[in-house]
Amino acid sequence: MNESIEWVSTKDAAEYLGVTLRTLYRLIDEGAIPAYKIGRVIRVQKPDLDQFINSSRIQPGTLEHLYPEVQKASNPSSRSAALS
Repeated sequence: MNESIEWVSTKDAAEYLGVTLRTLYRLIDEGAIPAYKIGRVIRVQKPDLDQFINSSRIQPGTLEHLYPEVQKASNPSSRSAALS
């Protein structure tokens, strides 16, 4: 069992996720992404980044709160009531 661990620097991890370093450090501090301090540097394992990405996937139908006015406009019964 000689698996090598794929370590990623915080700079590369932030670029991989498409976030700023500050956001990455916040995610690490909140425990959303595991990180390791090796000497004076912080490193992240690439599989942990992939797991974070997969766990952050948005489920269909969960963003309705972001566009409530669109749903009201597409509802024909509320439209006819507004025209009366």
